[in-house]
Amino acid sequence: MEAGNQTGILEFILLGFSEDPELQPFISGLFLSMFLITVLGNLLIILAICSDPHLHTPMYFFLSNLSLVDISFSSTIVPRMLVSIHTENKAISYMDCLTQVYFSMFFPILDTLLLTVMAYDRFVAICHPLHYMVIMNPPLCGLLVFVTWFIGVMTSLLHIFLMMHLRFCGDLKIPHFFCELTQILKLACSDTFLNRTLIYFMTGVLGVFPLVGILFSYSRIASSIRKMSSAGGRQKAFSTCGSHLSVVSLFYGTGVGVYFTSAVTHSPKKVSVASVMYTVVTPMLNPFIYSLRNKDVKGALGRLFSRVASCL
Repeated sequence: MEAGNQTGILEFILLGFSEDPELQPFISGLFLSMFLITVLGNLLIILAICSDPHLHTPMYFFLSNLSLVDISFSSTIVPRMLVSIHTENKAISYMDCLTQVYFSMFFPILDTLLLTVMAYDRFVAICHPLHYMVIMNPPLCGLLVFVTWFIGVMTSLLHIFLMMHLRFCGDLKIPHFFCELTQILKLACSDTFLNRTLIYFMTGVLGVFPLVGILFSYSRIASSIRKMSSAGGRQKAFSTCGSHLSVVSLFYGTGVGVYFTSAVTHSPKKVSVASVMYTVVTPMLNPFIYSLRNKDVKGALGRLFSRVASCL
C-alpha cells in the first residue's frame, strides 16, 4: 500500500502483545481491571479534593489536575485496545491513529510539567512558608496549569503537523498495542529527519529540563529541612514531599526504562511490555501513592465515603 499523503491511507494494523487467541481473554481481563482501578482511583482523588474545603490549596489543585490527566491518558489507549481484542479486529484508521498519537504525546507532556509545577509548589511551601499563600495565589496557580496545557497542545500539534506530511507504503503493521509515534515513523517511506529531530529536541526540553527543575527544587528543600531545629517540622516536611517524590521516581523511572529497553533490544514485544509501565501501571498507582502516604487525602476520602453512606 502506498500513499502520496495521509488521505490515501486506509488503516494501520496494531499487532498488540500476542497472536495467541488463548491469551486474549487474560490480556483483556488484566487491562480492563487496571483501567477500572485507574479511573476509579483517580476519580476518587478528584472528588475528595473538590468536596473537602481543607484540600482547597495549590498542592491539591495541582494533584487534581494530575489525576485528571492520568484518567485521560489511560482512556486514550486502553479502551481502544480492549475493543480490538473483543472484536478481533486490529485495524485502526489513519485519523484514529493520528488522534491516538496526539493524545499519547499530549498527556505525558502534561504529566511532566505538572510534576515540575508541584515540585515548585513544595519548594515554596517549605523554603518560604510565610510567603506561601502570597506567592502561590489562585491566579498564578491557574496560569501555571494553563501554561502546561498550552505547551502540551502546541507541542503535540507540531508533531502531528509534521506527521501529516509523511508518505507511507508497504506493510502498515505497528508492532505495538497503540499508535506510538516512533513506531509509525519506521513505516514511513519519506524522510523523517525533521520528525526525529523534533522528538529528540522536545525530549530534551520537556524531559530533561523539567527533571533538572525538580532536582533543583528538592536540593533546596533538603537544605531547608536540614536547618530545621524541630523534629516534628522535619517529619511534616518529609511527609508532604514523600508522595510527590514517589510519583516522580515512578514516572521518570518507567520512562527511562522504556527508553533503554527500546535501545538495547530489537524485540517489539519487549518494548510493548515495557510501555505498559508508563501508559497503564503508573496512572493506576498514583492514587494509591497519594492516598496511602498522605493523611489529608486519607481523611478527605474517609469523609467522602461517610457522606455517601449517609445518603444511601
